Amino acid sequence: MARPVLSDITAWITELALRHPDTLRQALAERLQVGPARARALLRDLVATQWLRAEGSPRRRRYAPGLLRQVVRSYPIAGLQEDLPWSCDFLPCFELPDPVARMAQHAFTELLNNAIEHSGGSRVTVSMRQTPQQLQLLVSDDGRGIFDAIGETYQISDPVLAMLELAKGKLSTRPDRHSGRGLFFTARLADVIDLHANNLAFQQCDWQREQWRRARPACRHGSSVYVGICLDTRRTLADVLRRYSLDGLGCGFERTVVPLKLISDAQVALDSRAQAQRVASRLQQFRRVELDFDGLADVGHGFVDELLRVFHHQHPEVELVALNMAPSVAAMVESVRELAPA
Repeated sequence: MARPVLSDITAWITELALRHPDTLRQALAERLQVGPARARALLRDLVATQWLRAEGSPRRRRYAPGLLRQVVRSYPIAGLQEDLPWSCDFLPCFELPDPVARMAQHAFTELLNNAIEHSGGSRVTVSMRQTPQQLQLLVSDDGRGIFDAIGETYQISDPVLAMLELAKGKLSTRPDRHSGRGLFFTARLADVIDLHANNLAFQQCDWQREQWRRARPACRHGSSVYVGICLDTRRTLADVLRRYSLDGLGCGFERTVVPLKLISDAQVALDSRAQAQRVASRLQQFRRVELDFDGLADVGHGFVDELLRVFHHQHPEVELVALNMAPSVAAMVESVRELAPA
């Protein structure tokens, strides 16, 4: 048997320590099929790297999980219920502040349910790790990939446009059973979220407000979503849910933010009415839409006119708000608004 290394052990040492606090050396030796001396050396290394905490005398040593904790589990999707892995396999192994535990439960069950009901896959793997600063969650399935799933449901051939629709919210590949809130609100709970599927990747960081950006893909098959939540965050689940209600008090999903930089780059400007029509798709489902122009140096008149005058004329009940505009963008927006009837 190959010599065991710590990276092979950390995926399950937290659970083993909780099950065998007084006999962890023997349990570790049996699982790895190593002798007592090697097991003792591994335990010393795990304590030194904060995966374990040791108590008592050398002759009566007792172990507990340390500041670093991790659980990794793989499940067949058929018949899986998303709440049971959380309550039975994961939550008992972590020590989290109450608000973080509540947000983690929401993200965990939403992402696992997405794999169960939308992926079309056969297995899902969940990894959750706690560090002194952060809770890290990774949910990966072997299904068709979220961008292909959206494309098939909504006839969207460009995965970037599929990501734009996800960013708006209220999008589901099973609209008869889901309202499209899960991934949208999970992204708002996180300090960082990475979404990998179909050889593409997108990332959103809290310090970048609500801007999704392209990232380096790390998932060839299926979908993989990584969520990081700081343990000292001041956010709560209730705060995030209220943030997207119109008055900031209820839980109605009435407001959204559209990150326009997502569908633009150095060689593709937002210039045409067709682009604006894609941006405007489904916006009538919201009462307030914030159009985020952050990162755009300029935009075309046709794009702005279609979005801010034509769409507004068709759907006057939707409040359109332009944010984070460069001077040239603001000038174009103002020129279109001057043409709009009072």
